[in-house]
Amino acid sequence: MDRQVMESRPAAADWPDGLYELLKTHRIRQVAVVPDAGHARLIRRCLADNGMRVVSLTTEEEGIALLQGAWLGGDKGVLLMQSSGVGNCVNMLSLAITHRTPMPMIVTMRGDFGEFNPAQVPMGSATQAVLEAMGALVRRADRPEDVVPTADATIRLAFNTFRPTATLIGQRVIGAKTFGKD
Repeated sequence: MDRQVMESRPAAADWPDGLYELLKTHRIRQVAVVPDAGHARLIRRCLADNGMRVVSLTTEEEGIALLQGAWLGGDKGVLLMQSSGVGNCVNMLSLAITHRTPMPMIVTMRGDFGEFNPAQVPMGSATQAVLEAMGALVRRADRPEDVVPTADATIRLAFNTFRPTATLIGQRVIGAKTFGKD
């Protein structure tokens, strides 16, 4: 591989910065979040950007309503959440399907590779199936270098097909939490 090409590629740990640049490229102006360690760096970048409105949610389903309103008002938005919050969105996702509203979601996975907390496993195991059952188009990134291209594909799908989409960022990318456990 060409040395110049290798040097121009972002380091694997830079995927949050790549996601931020991707949101800018897609002219995302509203970012709905339930604060999450997996999204912390991306959230900080969005908060520092005066061209983006970051809204902290009480629960994830509020993000569906917020992004529905943003779309109706002429803004593009994205919902950032953890896989444990997907279950909270099931009923509200029907709005996006019924009203053909683009609903890109970027989901950090729990209950996945190396999880220590057994309470995270059921929703982590069901996340993709639940989203697909609700009509979302879902793609998964399990390597850091796949995060940005996968998110780009799902954001494009959302706005080109007027429906919910999700990028699942696997725990191999974000790292398994341990809280002192081995």
